[in-house]
Amino acid sequence: MLYKFKSKATGDLIMLEPQGKQILRLIGKEPGPKGIILPNEMLLAIDALHAAVAQEELAHQAAKDAAQAASEHDGTVPAADGLRTISLKQRVVPFIDMLRRAHAEDKEVVWGV
Repeated sequence: MLYKFKSKATGDLIMLEPQGKQILRLIGKEPGPKGIILPNEMLLAIDALHAAVAQEELAHQAAKDAAQAASEHDGTVPAADGLRTISLKQRVVPFIDMLRRAHAEDKEVVWGV
């Protein structure tokens, strides 16, 4: 399933189901087949997404620090970031932009309609 987010203030934003559900949960929305984000909810949603990104970045840095400390302790070379993943920050930037633009024009963001 895909999530297709729409607003009269922006173009459509399409996400795969796992990422769409994750973002909706982060902003306190039920990731159902249909939904709406009202303009008065958007600033809190943006703040929640920024907080989640900050938390992920802290966890990533802590993991890197732990790996570095372990390698210094046992004399090994830290493993390279072999598998690169798309960070939450990269995923939410277009969604945050959509929310900001929709909020500025007092338009809702909907999906599944």
